[in-house]
Amino acid sequence: MKALIIDDERLARVELRRLLSPYPEINIVGEAVNTEDALEKIRTLEPDLLFLDIQMPGMGGFELLEKLDHAPEVIFTTAYDEFALKAFDYNALDYLLKPILPRRLESAVKKVLDRKGSPHNATGQPVLGAEDRIFVKDGDKCWFVKLSDIKFFESEGNYVRIHFDHFKPLVLKSLNSIDERLDPRSFFRANRSFIVNLKWIETIETSISGGLIVVLRGGAKIEISRRRSLKFREMLSL
Repeated sequence: MKALIIDDERLARVELRRLLSPYPEINIVGEAVNTEDALEKIRTLEPDLLFLDIQMPGMGGFELLEKLDHAPEVIFTTAYDEFALKAFDYNALDYLLKPILPRRLESAVKKVLDRKGSPHNATGQPVLGAEDRIFVKDGDKCWFVKLSDIKFFESEGNYVRIHFDHFKPLVLKSLNSIDERLDPRSFFRANRSFIVNLKWIETIETSISGGLIVVLRGGAKIEISRRRSLKFREMLSL
């Protein structure tokens, strides 16, 4: 995987190179000292991954990403924690605070390599597995939640309600767009309004309409439509 380091501080670039040396899968193809330099090197080197500082003289890291027609995967590296929420609006894989700890870098690199080997949907976006985390924001409240902890997604008009723990945040997304990003081995589209986490199913009942009703841990009941029940049986049968 080709990586480009973008940071205006020379010592920071040197240190990141040193920290990345144990990972031969990450091939550092170049360095950029500012965002104008980065734009040129992204065009010529075509990196798969950016290690991107946020605050640099002139144009910052966020502004750089907005100028790209197609952005590589991004891991932000910064000395400031106040940009973390905004970073995940840009689909960042991770957010590393300087000085970067080796264990945090190891976690970020693992995330990159897992993403590289994961399947992609029809639009070219990586399919998210049960161990991936998603950033969820509802008003002033924010969560960084692991997909395996989400019991189900529920459509409410132009919004989707995400059920995990005792929280039920509402996000401006369509259920179809969420369904496209989820691993079908972990999540199942029960009907037009619900996507269920298969690992949370406790029992299965037959419904009057000829479909199925799944009972989740915690007591929630969701009906699988008659048409989708056939797919459900096929998928989970030997």
